[in-house]
Amino acid sequence: MFFLTLIKSMMFFTGSYSINVFPEPLKPQEEQKPEVPETTSVGKTLLKDFESKASTATNMQELAQSLVENPIIQFMGGAMEIEEGYLSGFDNVEIKGFKSGAMFAPMIGSIPFVGYVFTLDEGADVDAFMQNLKDNANPRWNICTEAEETIVENADNMVFFVMCPAQFEEQ
Repeated sequence: MFFLTLIKSMMFFTGSYSINVFPEPLKPQEEQKPEVPETTSVGKTLLKDFESKASTATNMQELAQSLVENPIIQFMGGAMEIEEGYLSGFDNVEIKGFKSGAMFAPMIGSIPFVGYVFTLDEGADVDAFMQNLKDNANPRWNICTEAEETIVENADNMVFFVMCPAQFEEQ
């Protein structure tokens, strides 16, 4: 306590003292995301969002972007179109058999999260495509982290895939 009093006295004499020595951090002016119930996992929340939007989606990148903007997401993310080939989150295997697709992920690579939406041709074997995703998904694709949840589901010929944490920690 003596040192705090001494420092306070020194600050007073140097003119740098104010009553509020440690002010509250400034709050951003941007809109705050709504609260998300803690009982729903990240993956299941995104799956529900996908299911509600799949029937009206016409563009995979727009769908992926809307998913990464879900309030449960606690990072700045983005979406981009993808082509058949080697995709992040899968072992050394090419992912093929889709007509169009998009990836959604964080802008920073240290978060164990990667998601995809795919459109398959009419009449394609959706179950076999989904099984290929499940069989080749690697939750430890990101060297320092591991996804806790892997979800692969479909709505008709559209497939949703995500590897992610079960919950995001409160910051």
